[in-house]
Amino acid sequence: MNSQAFHDGYKVINDPIHGHIRLDESTVSFIDTVQFQRLRDLKQLGSAYFVFPGGSHNRFEHSIGVSHLAGTLIERFEKEQPELDITEEEVRCIKLAGLCHDLGHGPYSHIFDNEFMPRAKNGLNWSHEQASEMMLEYLIDDNNIDIDSQQTNLIKDLIAGTPRSQSQYDDRGFLFDIVANKKNSVDVDKFDYIERDALNLGLRSSFDTKRLLLYSRVVDNEICYHHKEVYNLYELFHSRYSLFKRIYTHRVGKAIELMITDALLAADPHLNISSAVHNPEDYLNLTDDILRSIERSKSSELAEARAIMKRLRTRQLYKFVDEFLVPPSLVDKVTTDVITAQEIVSHQGDNDGLDINDVIVSKGKINYAMQDQNPVDSIRFFSKFNDHGSFTIPKHHVSYMIPAQFQEVVIRIFTRNPAKVQAIQKAFRKTLRTICPGDVGVDDGVDGRIEPNDALTLPNDFDHIMQANKRKRTGLSSSQDSSDGGVVKNWSVNM
Repeated sequence: MNSQAFHDGYKVINDPIHGHIRLDESTVSFIDTVQFQRLRDLKQLGSAYFVFPGGSHNRFEHSIGVSHLAGTLIERFEKEQPELDITEEEVRCIKLAGLCHDLGHGPYSHIFDNEFMPRAKNGLNWSHEQASEMMLEYLIDDNNIDIDSQQTNLIKDLIAGTPRSQSQYDDRGFLFDIVANKKNSVDVDKFDYIERDALNLGLRSSFDTKRLLLYSRVVDNEICYHHKEVYNLYELFHSRYSLFKRIYTHRVGKAIELMITDALLAADPHLNISSAVHNPEDYLNLTDDILRSIERSKSSELAEARAIMKRLRTRQLYKFVDEFLVPPSLVDKVTTDVITAQEIVSHQGDNDGLDINDVIVSKGKINYAMQDQNPVDSIRFFSKFNDHGSFTIPKHHVSYMIPAQFQEVVIRIFTRNPAKVQAIQKAFRKTLRTICPGDVGVDDGVDGRIEPNDALTLPNDFDHIMQANKRKRTGLSSSQDSSDGGVVKNWSVNM
């Protein structure tokens, strides 16, 4: 991202997604702070960078891109719909909300939010959105930014997508649709990260951001889209789903997430990582570099965390064992409250020697951004014949190829011990058969029977194959091959 000096009150940077972006002095005053520059040290894709080398971009450039798109949209509304009476203050706050929406992310972003913090501080009501508010206040105070409390609160509310004073913004609801849209999840944050992630990963996005920015207007106090953009919006949500399916929830990436979580939890009592969320000065220095700090340490108290990191660096990763894509009819029955590590271990074979620490159960949901609902049902459209009224478009007026389900739930099993993959898979499949024996019925044409995925079924001689591969890599003979404490040494299998 190249930058040029100020010209006519603007600074120009060249962004690989949006081309040349003009940043006004107010926006630059936020960018040129240590609080915002911290985002250079947070990978946009978190652990996925360990799997996809192209995913090396950071939240810094994403945040600038979101600010640019937010400004582009609100300034077009200001120009083309003067009846909205959009003020300079609102334009400024919209741009800054886009810029600052990710200030509160921790190391490896959603690993910190969803995996580490719930286990490190069980019961603590905390989110990265709360941290964004904390860091925004810290940025403003620490750098003597000229902005009043009313504007600061507006920026916070625009980031949250909901005004804290409803009455004050009864006729300004469209402002809160731009950065974080809670009505239907169509917002400039998604516009930027879908396109940016796809480009960096060498993928092609099938939806057109520019058309959505151009063919939109405010009708009845909310952002609506030209009716011919309805399929483009379905493509937006499908593109997001595809990135989650193929990239964000990649099996190896998830295994690495679990390793990073274990390393952070092992280091937390000595580095007080989780306590930093309460103090902006401490949180400022909490970035992805925490893993390198662990590795650089020579402290005996961090030996366990260092050992996990060494396994990660040498690709002796936790291993994916199996998964079960839960039929809609079984979502309430097949849960992680029922399928636990303890339950799986209880179904082990006589000589398997499984321990609950060998097994990790992970539940994931992938959807069209609004749980099991169709988000396009919540989007309103205008027609070429009347752009002052709005309406919804049912999916059967768009295509009969649009999915009937908008969310899937998957239970995945991983292991910390690669030597026990096959034993754990067998125990997991026994557990499934015990929970849901036989045919449990049909739901919307989806077979509800518990059936193993043949593509994931390990051969009976899997252990012998793995040991043979290990001997080839390490040069050990059969008599020299050994494991210590059930953890195989020098194990590196790409799955």
